[in-house]
Amino acid sequence: MILTVTLNTALDLTYRVPALTPHASHRVTQVIERPGGKGLNVARVLGALGYETVATGFAGGATGATLRDLLATTPVRDALVETAGPTRRTVAVVDTASGDTTQLNEPGPNVTAAEWNAFRTRFTELLDGTRAVALCGSLPPGIHVGAYAELIRLARTAGVPVLLDTSGEPLRRGIAARPDLVKPNAEELAQLTGAREPHRATRDARRRGAHAVISSLGPEGLLAATPEGLWRAAPPAAVKGNPTGAGDSAVAGLLSGLVDGAPWPDRLTRAVALSAATVLSPVAGEFDPTAYEDLLTRVKVTEAGGAA
Repeated sequence: MILTVTLNTALDLTYRVPALTPHASHRVTQVIERPGGKGLNVARVLGALGYETVATGFAGGATGATLRDLLATTPVRDALVETAGPTRRTVAVVDTASGDTTQLNEPGPNVTAAEWNAFRTRFTELLDGTRAVALCGSLPPGIHVGAYAELIRLARTAGVPVLLDTSGEPLRRGIAARPDLVKPNAEELAQLTGAREPHRATRDARRRGAHAVISSLGPEGLLAATPEGLWRAAPPAAVKGNPTGAGDSAVAGLLSGLVDGAPWPDRLTRAVALSAATVLSPVAGEFDPTAYEDLLTRVKVTEAGGAA
């Protein structure tokens, strides 16, 4: 199975309005609820692809109960740990006239030391039989910034490969614990390394401890610094649509390739195709299966240098 970790889960709410006007009242034309947080997004895509997937992290309160009810309608198995504090909500207000989205993100529950210890126990138990684990997203209040580094060390001890997708100090500390993969975007890479040039930043991030670094270049695809060399993967053309969840779909593609033992070009092809198919989907955060199958044959992967 594949295990995804979302320490700061969310109940995602999307409000669609004809036009978003500051200081005005709005009539919402559509409300969408879904289980949210980067790791849950990854798990949902993996489940849709047919992989046995388990999601762990924290959930609490009425919003946490709603999140778990929604998760039960997906192929993903729920292994979330209960918190006394309520799960956060994220609110996306979509202006249907312009297509623009305004995002409001709550901070999350204050996780206690006892709750963190309960999670560590659950995580360690779940590693038995896990083929790969993804550690995704922000940390809720109460969790120390070295939490991901701690979980990476536990996974490495169990012999389970780890993908880390976070930012800031949790990324800095996590990468030093030597995860198998990290997937930052360009801004997160720049914050980590101080370099803006993608090739230099990606290579520098790998020297900090990660086995491989997959840098998101947005609509231009991915840049990968791996032990086998530097690779560039790009969609056949720019795709227009809603990019919500596209990065999480790329993580799902990388994980699927990892557990299947696919070579790097195939892993990157899956990641870019899933990401683009998510942008093209009419439902934010989902991927278009037909577009995905088509894009698998048209993503371009090229060598971008020697050993990274």
